[in-house]
Formats: sequence, C-alpha cells, structure tokens
Amino acid sequence: MTSQQYIVTLSCADQPGIVHAVSGALLEAGCNITESQQFESPESGSFFMRVAVSTGAGLDEVKAPLAAVASRFAMELSVHPEAQPLRTLIMCSTAGHALNDLLYQQRAGSLPIEVPLIVSNHRELAPMAEFYGVGFLHLPVTPGTKAEAEARLLELVAEHDIELVVLARYMQILSDDLCRGLAGRAINIHHSFLPSFKGARPYHQAHARGVKMIGATAHFVTADLDEGPIIEQQVIRVNHSQTPGQFVAMGRNVEGSTLTQAVQWAAQRRILLDGRRTVVFN
Repeated sequence: MTSQQYIVTLSCADQPGIVHAVSGALLEAGCNITESQQFESPESGSFFMRVAVSTGAGLDEVKAPLAAVASRFAMELSVHPEAQPLRTLIMCSTAGHALNDLLYQQRAGSLPIEVPLIVSNHRELAPMAEFYGVGFLHLPVTPGTKAEAEARLLELVAEHDIELVVLARYMQILSDDLCRGLAGRAINIHHSFLPSFKGARPYHQAHARGVKMIGATAHFVTADLDEGPIIEQQVIRVNHSQTPGQFVAMGRNVEGSTLTQAVQWAAQRRILLDGRRTVVFN
C-alpha cells in the first residue's frame, strides 16, 4: 500500500487532553506521526498544534476521526496532503526582485507553491511572467477604478481556487474591505529599519542617518497598514563605506529572501494566527 503524508494543523482554547485525543484519532486512522509541534499561548490561552503523519489511508479516512475531536474541543482544524502545492496568486507593480525570487525558487522545486496567475497594476513585469511560463494580468488601479479592480481580484481568487495572495512589492494600499476578504490569506513584504523610515526613498534616508542594519518584514495583510501579524524578519549589516545604491541592492535581496521564507512556511502549513501575533512552527 502506498504511503501518503498529511499535515494536520489545529488551534483551540487550551485544556487538558488535546494531544491525547488528537493522537488517538490519528492512530484510529492508521497514521504514524513523523513530526509534532505544539504551543500554548500564555497571552491568549490558546493551544496550537502541527502534526505531520504518514499513512496508507485516504484524506477522508484521516479527517473522519479528527472531526469528532475538533467538535469536542471546538477546534479550528485542517488536514492537507503534504505533497499538494499551495495555490498562490502573486501581485506586483514594477519592482521585480521579490517576484523573481519566488518564481525562481518555485521553478527550482524548493518552494512548494503553484502560481496560476500574476496580477499587476503595471505592465513592466509581464516579460518575467512569460519567462517563467505564468499567466499575467494587467489590472490597472486608479481612484475611480479601485473598487472595480479589487472586486475583480476577489473573483480571480475564487476562479483559480487561490489559497494565498502574495504582495511582492505591490505598491497599492488595499481597501479595508479587501483586507477583510483576504484575512489570513495575504502576505506582504516591506523594508524594516532600526530606526524605521517611512515615506519615499527609505534606503536613502537610512543611509543619511548612518544606520548599521537594514532588513525586511513579511507579515499578514490587515487594514492597519504594514502592521499585520509578523511572520518573518531578516536583517543584514551595512556600514559607512556603502552607497545609497548599494543599500537599495542589499535591501532588495533581503526583501526577496524574507518574503520567500514566509511563503515557504505558509506552503508547509507552519503558520497559525494567534490574534495579532503568529505561531510559526519552523
């Protein structure tokens, strides 16, 4: 019998007996646990768990005994085949570094996502999409067409069975309604400095202030601009001898790697939401 691998993720109010009940249900389904991680959040009182299993059973056979456990503990529980790529829609504008990093890693086989479509409010990155063999849709956004464009985006998410939307340097602010419609399913990337610089030319501002570290933050999209639950952050050291242009190039590299890492964890079902924070089983 061919063995199948599945990922089980769950969250619920912390209480005795959760691990025992989940393990028992997996045993009933004929599953062998190959990896298990859990966390109790002292702030929210919630319990989080990610379990990887191997079994000859089908997906429905694995889900059936777990459904009773989910009901008993009022859990949010999901089961996914480990080999199933995460269907991902990527949004971009004119900067291609983050998009290229995602598509390169996907083509290399190291990023388990499936990208049926790239959506952009500009045409500049259409050749990159063509190079990687991914569909490209130019969806312009103006103040007068913003609502229509966002409605079309949600239609595309439904049409393509999209599980994750990635903003790979998409330079448009999403409306509150769209943020709510994509809650927990959209990841953004932006620069993050100590101290932080907002507005135009942040790398040039950082250079002028003589910062010693620059970095990037990947987070879930919320209506609070750039303040959604953080998934991953990376920093690199810089020094006085480097030019603003070098800051920009280095910043682009760290933005790309940070975003790709966040998407990697999402594809591996390693991210669970705990209010304004994330639990990342990495």
